[in-house]
Amino acid sequence: MSNLLNLDRFSFLKDILPFLQRYFGSTFVIKYGGSVIQNDLLKSDVIKDICLLHCLGINIVLVHGGGFLINHWLHKLKIQPKFVDGVRVTDSDTMQVVEMVLTGKINNELVSLLNQNNVFSVGLCGKDGNLIKASSLSNMPNNLTGKVDYVDNKIINLLLSNKCIPVVASVASDFNGKTYNINADAVASSIASSLKADKLILLTDTPGILSDLHNSSTLIRYLNLDKIKHLQLNNIISGGMIPKVNSCVSALNSHVRSAHIIDGRVKHSLLYEVFTKQRIGSMIVF
Repeated sequence: MSNLLNLDRFSFLKDILPFLQRYFGSTFVIKYGGSVIQNDLLKSDVIKDICLLHCLGINIVLVHGGGFLINHWLHKLKIQPKFVDGVRVTDSDTMQVVEMVLTGKINNELVSLLNQNNVFSVGLCGKDGNLIKASSLSNMPNNLTGKVDYVDNKIINLLLSNKCIPVVASVASDFNGKTYNINADAVASSIASSLKADKLILLTDTPGILSDLHNSSTLIRYLNLDKIKHLQLNNIISGGMIPKVNSCVSALNSHVRSAHIIDGRVKHSLLYEVFTKQRIGSMIVF
């Protein structure tokens, strides 16, 4: 009989039951980016994990970047990528590449993967349904790197109410129709804030917030805003981690219950973070 039925394999269900009860009907905004989005096998696993969360009754909004592929095409076109404090500087030529890559390629691929797993999904960018209104992040007239001014989440709520996963590319326009490239972490934070989501989860290519940038064993698993301020004052949060942490803090200040920065390179990291007490990344709370 033991060869036919090994019921112990389901013993983990009793451990995750409290989490299932807690999160049923809640809303998670997941930002998917970094180099983890370029590995096809890993991307397939991440999408399946997102589909599982959706099937367990969690409302999912998926926001994505695609910096690695943008850089790939910029190099092909002999355009040098430029960054300041982890944020891309976007001239008009770069903007065309950004929009082509994010809305024309990556967004379509993610929607296709979700649909292949029999999960209803729709691709959007900030322009669709006037979802996001943007403006320039700097005073430089030729810099089309933008910031979110306003989120109108009617289209998001419409899709969620119909059991659909919105997949949002981080491109938006201002009231005059000028297109801006917006940091995907900031877009995810703004959408999470507008929905007062239960969780903002940033899936990226780092383990989380480290007290020693060169030692992954120094991962800080639990932080509040006071701890974040201390790390910022001591320049432990730097480079590409700056916009991620700022996005988390902004969401928490807008009544998002928790924000998470986790390593998307680890298989099933999303499920470990959500359904275990140990978790796998950094969780920030108010």
